Amino acid sequence: MATVDISAENFEETVTGNDIVLVDFWAEWCGPCKRFGPIYEKTSEQYDGVVFAKLDTDANQSLAGALGIEGIPTLMAFREGVMVFNQAGALPAPALKEVVDKVKALDMDAVHAEVAKMQAQHGQHSA
Repeated sequence: MATVDISAENFEETVTGNDIVLVDFWAEWCGPCKRFGPIYEKTSEQYDGVVFAKLDTDANQSLAGALGIEGIPTLMAFREGVMVFNQAGALPAPALKEVVDKVKALDMDAVHAEVAKMQAQHGQHSA
């Protein structure tokens, strides 16, 4: 599967409408982004059922800011709509594959339970 370009308009739909979504936050002027791009593209061809999305931070500045993107490239991984990985910096191909494999191997029942627990704790503190 090749990479897909996404924007603020379809970010939420892409993340919540697919089981596993990786998002590469990049910009045209970013040297490390340009070096990471071919690695990301080639890795995308090795995984069926995983969406490899690219989001141009220059064209989507408000979304990048809302997500706390401070450096690019930044890679985020979402599984069942939950962000499960967030790291700035270009990854070499073996590290990128390791991220994808670990995301695929996650026990999502445990992840959802932890998210629910954190939300309950947060709700108690703000009341």
